[in-house]
Amino acid sequence: MNFPLPQPMRLALDLAADAARVGEVPVGAVIVQGDIVIATAANRMHGGHDPTAHAEMEAIRAAAARLGSQRLDACDLYVTLEPCVMCAGAISHARLRRLYYGADDPKGGAVTHGPRFFSQPTCHHRPDIYGGIGDVEAAAQLRAFFMGRR
Repeated sequence: MNFPLPQPMRLALDLAADAARVGEVPVGAVIVQGDIVIATAANRMHGGHDPTAHAEMEAIRAAAARLGSQRLDACDLYVTLEPCVMCAGAISHARLRRLYYGADDPKGGAVTHGPRFFSQPTCHHRPDIYGGIGDVEAAAQLRAFFMGRR
C-alpha cells in the first residue's frame, strides 16, 4: 500500500531534482520543527568546491544559524539518501530528534550500512530513525543522474 509522502520529504525530493539539474548528485534535505520548515538544502559540493557540502550538512548549518543554537533537539531531518558517516556524526552532534531518509546507500551509507554509526558505543546521541521514506523516487533520481554520467 502506498501512502502519501510527508510534505518535508516531498520538498527534499524536489530539492534533489534541482541539484541534479545543476550537475550535483541529487540529494535534498529539509529540517523541520513541528510543522515549520527551518532549513532546506541540496548537495552543493561541486558548485561550492566543498567536499563537506552534503545536503544534510548544509541544512544543519542553516538550521543552527536560524535558531541560534548548535542543538537542534526539537527538530527532525528529512533527507533523500541514507547519510554518510560525516553526516551521521553531524546529526548526532546537532542532537536532531528524528532522521527520515529515502534511499538506502549500501556503498556510502552509515546508518543501516557500513559503520552503522548510531549503533556504535561512542555515539553520544541517537535519533529515532525511519528509512525508506520516498525511497523509490529517491533511488530513481540517483540512478538517472549516474546513468547520464556514464
